[in-house]
Amino acid sequence: MTGPSLRFVTCADADGGHRMAYWQWGEDDAPHVVLCVHGLTRQGRDFDVLAQALLARAKGHLRVVCPDVVGRGQSDWLRNPQGYQLPTYAADMLALLAQLHAQREIVTLDYVGTSMGGLIGMAIAGSPKLPLPSPIRRLVLNDVGPAISQSAVERIGAYVGKGGRHDSLEAAADAMWLLSTSFGAHTREEWLELSRHMVVPAAQRSEDGSAKAASGETGGPVMLHYDPAIGAPIRAITPEAATQAEAVMWGLYDAISARTLLLRGAQSDLLTGQTAQAMTQRGAKARLVEFEEVGHAPTLVSPAQHGVVVDFLLD
Repeated sequence: MTGPSLRFVTCADADGGHRMAYWQWGEDDAPHVVLCVHGLTRQGRDFDVLAQALLARAKGHLRVVCPDVVGRGQSDWLRNPQGYQLPTYAADMLALLAQLHAQREIVTLDYVGTSMGGLIGMAIAGSPKLPLPSPIRRLVLNDVGPAISQSAVERIGAYVGKGGRHDSLEAAADAMWLLSTSFGAHTREEWLELSRHMVVPAAQRSEDGSAKAASGETGGPVMLHYDPAIGAPIRAITPEAATQAEAVMWGLYDAISARTLLLRGAQSDLLTGQTAQAMTQRGAKARLVEFEEVGHAPTLVSPAQHGVVVDFLLD
């Protein structure tokens, strides 16, 4: 199977706009789109294995679209770091969907979101008045819910944007593993493949931080792919703001009409078991699947994990 094509969409902001990159798998004229959106410090190539599994089941008659959320991967960095928040991300997804719909009518729209990507999905699926080309039919929330534990926020805020330069891909992979053991067991080859797209050659960064070359194409020093400033809004969250945000997110979740699958790492420190159970009983009344010996967040690389998603979206 050939790899994805790299494409771009122009998105509006108060500082003159920015480009968001996205990786598209499958057929350009497929009316069924699966939009896969990554976590806070990740990027769209996280979904390579899932995309290939979806296309194999659908026999290619599918568009799997995996954006690099602004500030990450091949996307531009924002001029104002305070823009690295949910309203910007949701607006960018609407711009992307409008472009995809203009290229080929979207008849069926599904959404997979890991962590931050799941919050974006809740914001979109829980806002029925948004100009979506088609309502979200099925929604996958990967280890995230309306309530996020404060300890997880503090843990994430402590490392985001720090330690961005490494001597090699292998060194970067080792450093990232120290922060990502909660992802659960991976072979060395699996982890290197996930890590390859998390770095760009250190010598090939433009002045605004956007990448000049495809991620991972280096044998020398590398830098993490994302803008260190993406962590600034997180570190600025006060307990009062967190409480208000949780109430808003529960309101959005309760408005979701899409059939919803909730994935949880059984040892997750971000999505508690109590919140996950509440999500099965209210709002979208999600179907909950937990993965043992995994924390935050399942990578959907193993067949046991991505198979659940493929079955949910395509059966």
